[in-house]
Amino acid sequence: MHAVLPRHGAVALWAEDPDGPRGRGRNHPFAVAADLLADRLGLAGDAGRLTLLLPSTAAGPVSVVGADVALRAWQVPVLLLTSGDALRGVADRCGPSVRYLLGVLSFAEELVARGRVLPSVVEESDGPAARWRPVLSGVDQARFDGLCDAMPPVCRAEESDADGRSAADALHGALSAFVDHEMRRRIGGAVAPGADWWHALAGQADFVAPQDEVRQLAGKLDRWHTALSRQNPMRTCFRLRTPDQNPGGDDWRLDIMVQAVADPSVLVSAADVWEDHDSGLYRWVDDPERQLLADLGRASALYPGLDEALAHRRPVHMTLDVAGAYDFLTHAELLAEAGFGVQVPSWWRRPGELCLKVTTTSVDSGIAMVRDTAVVRDEIVNCRWSIALGNETISEDDLAELAEHKLPLVRFRGQWTYVDRQRLAAGLKFLRRVATGTMPASEILLNAGLRPPQDDVPLPVRSDGGTGWLADLLSGDIEGRLPDVDVPEELSATLRPYQRRGLSWLAFLDRLGLGACLADDMGLGKTVQLLALEVLRRAERVRPPTLVICPMSVVGNWQREAARFAPTLSVHVHHGPGRESGDAFVKAVQERDIVVTTFSVAVKDTAELTALEWDRVVVDEAQNIKNSGTRQARAIRAIPARHRVALTGTPVENRMSELWSIMDFTNPGMFGSANSFHARFAVPVERYRDQDAAARLRGAVRPFLLRRVKADPTIELDLPDKIETTQLCNLTVEQASLYRAVVDDMLEKIKESDNIQRKGLVLAAMTKLKQVCNHPAHLLGDGSALAGRSGKLARVEQILEQVLAEGEKALCFTQFATFGRMLQRHLSVRFGTEVPFLHGGTSKQVRDAMVDRSQEPDGPPILLVSLKAGGTGLNLTAANHVIHIDRWWNPAVEDQATDRAFRIGQQRTVQVHKLLCMGTLEEKIDQLLDRKAALAHLVVGAGDDWLTEMSFQQIRELITLSPEAIVE
Repeated sequence: MHAVLPRHGAVALWAEDPDGPRGRGRNHPFAVAADLLADRLGLAGDAGRLTLLLPSTAAGPVSVVGADVALRAWQVPVLLLTSGDALRGVADRCGPSVRYLLGVLSFAEELVARGRVLPSVVEESDGPAARWRPVLSGVDQARFDGLCDAMPPVCRAEESDADGRSAADALHGALSAFVDHEMRRRIGGAVAPGADWWHALAGQADFVAPQDEVRQLAGKLDRWHTALSRQNPMRTCFRLRTPDQNPGGDDWRLDIMVQAVADPSVLVSAADVWEDHDSGLYRWVDDPERQLLADLGRASALYPGLDEALAHRRPVHMTLDVAGAYDFLTHAELLAEAGFGVQVPSWWRRPGELCLKVTTTSVDSGIAMVRDTAVVRDEIVNCRWSIALGNETISEDDLAELAEHKLPLVRFRGQWTYVDRQRLAAGLKFLRRVATGTMPASEILLNAGLRPPQDDVPLPVRSDGGTGWLADLLSGDIEGRLPDVDVPEELSATLRPYQRRGLSWLAFLDRLGLGACLADDMGLGKTVQLLALEVLRRAERVRPPTLVICPMSVVGNWQREAARFAPTLSVHVHHGPGRESGDAFVKAVQERDIVVTTFSVAVKDTAELTALEWDRVVVDEAQNIKNSGTRQARAIRAIPARHRVALTGTPVENRMSELWSIMDFTNPGMFGSANSFHARFAVPVERYRDQDAAARLRGAVRPFLLRRVKADPTIELDLPDKIETTQLCNLTVEQASLYRAVVDDMLEKIKESDNIQRKGLVLAAMTKLKQVCNHPAHLLGDGSALAGRSGKLARVEQILEQVLAEGEKALCFTQFATFGRMLQRHLSVRFGTEVPFLHGGTSKQVRDAMVDRSQEPDGPPILLVSLKAGGTGLNLTAANHVIHIDRWWNPAVEDQATDRAFRIGQQRTVQVHKLLCMGTLEEKIDQLLDRKAALAHLVVGAGDDWLTEMSFQQIRELITLSPEAIVE
């Protein structure tokens, strides 16, 4: 998928599918229709068409640049987005251009957060409009220039760009659009609707005013913008040192320094500026002393405390007391927003958090009563409250001492910290009112660890233990304390001990009406645990149906598992062009216990699904709603239900916001807004690696998220052995020649490229090298015969010969759908047998039939699987050989694919064959991962992106072909 920066909008997305319908004439032959792209991505946007200049040969568009390649105009259907928010939803399925735009979007959000924006008036096609635009100066301008240089060519592929629109103009247009959208989102509702310019900055952008007034206003705003955007080659910086960092004194110290904007590593103290006239600063500015004094004068207008320093002819630093240090800290953000460098103690940006702690005591004797008692959320429990600073509970004497401090900077138990006096006063007021007392259990459950129990108490609440079922639940050890429920006789399955504990946990939260996220590892039987819950609850009384939303690849699995393990449950599949609607749909749903549908249908049929009463909504493979802003996630959240359950093996893949999205689906509103969650947890954990914030988050989600992994000794899976072998293959002479050509081309291009541009070049070359390792025809795409031209293909054939000779079955995984089709044709002829290929374009009916036949004893012995389409949610235990033909370079992804065969129900030893080409980047990356096996989950991301962070020398060593790689 690619991104274009058109002249008339922020972003246009388009995608290629080599197996899609071929366009005619000037229409791009492989471009995906805009409505289909929107449906696949779950995005809202307007369909459009652009004329793009793309590298092409006489045969059509190409991705490999050669002597016969020239730019040719193609009509391409695009999805027009008005903001960059939707880009995050497709970050894991995009090309370099979209990843580049994600960087631009982050830059825009940072500018808005720091206030580096100004209002403006622009003339648009239908008249004047009020817009927000970025203010770029100093480091921000340098970052903009870097982004401009790194822009992938496809971003400016619009034919009209050939007339001379520069990369800077294109980037500034996208950045301005992102800034404008983010500002309107932040101030939405703060300005009442109206028709004048001021109100148009928050609502509809166009406004009505006399033309001369518009011109006058635009001129004033332009001069304002120009004044703030003036470039300086150096900037003044301030660094605050605590008394602990200031040797020989008990005072705070504010150091004054100067930094070169073009090279931030050049940081010079003010003392050196006055004394060293050979300073490296003279490379950028002729008179740094004069510039420093001018900057200090400008800074004093923002921070009047600097007047004391300016009283000296050559100011170097300032000595401050606690009050002075706090005064500077309160002005630090203002100085930073004005372009000054500011260094403050880390605890100021992450202050010690005051919180309320609650100890609860339920009337019953503990969580064991749940089995015999209908626990309700409104039970009144006894509470004892206290105040804590971070993890430290504050005694009454400490509270009294903190309350006496006149300033919020205090030294608490040997460390300086910042205490919000307003929150401290509110906490003390609350304790005086209800130091002990009673409260409904539901209120504590909804607030423990997340938000205050009273609107007038701006303090978060955390559990501090106690006795009874509520204390047990909040302790985080609920799974170990729950008694096993009686598994209903109607369930035709013998649950393993950990599955019975999972059922007890689900049943307990179900009784309370609290949502659950079952995040068991792949293959541990999440589906059967949910089916057991349905059988258990429906044996008690008649209930409305449960709605299951899942990927199309596992719809058939839900049908089969329900028929096998819960035959008393009636299941209805709502999918396909012939699915029921209107009254027929309502009638079909009312007669069933479980309704299974797909993510795409849930979006299309939102109105019908939200109009019905559901007992429970279950989202299987819940990582599909990890991006809360997508149309898909919003549609699923809107479906009403008494109870909500998310099933996923990967609750967090890349960012903390994904966890919020899933947990907010299970318990809407419990974790606050996305913005508050981002501020309280995502920023401290992701940016500062704050262990306290991570601990608070774990405590907050622990009652509602159950995670077990196969490696846990308490699981006791009793699975057969899994033998993993890495098998090295040689390249043919043809493969080696192509490999060297790709390497030489890439190394030449990345020598002069900057960081972001290099990432795109490296990823593109990595893909080509993996294609060469598979087969020359895979890279060339010329439809030529496969036999005898690839060492890796020869090894695949050898393994399959042995598998077939022993009467066994094999799963063959490839990440390339195109190569899968090549293999399908070749292997079916080579072995004289049917070779099905399960990929993303396989319809549900064909997919289900393919899986069923593969599981039958006399079914096809070879099943080709696209890694993304079949890497999760399938049960293929009839096969006991797994062949990874090309590597994903992410152990988690490969393990999930292997788990299609290595899972409950497998009776034979599973042989896993991982194929690598000797002496190529495949072998070298595998060795790199082996050396870092203990940290692989931290080093390796969701794909190949981590490879792009290497230096040029490391990349060259990684991809250079070794002599032993070739065989005649």
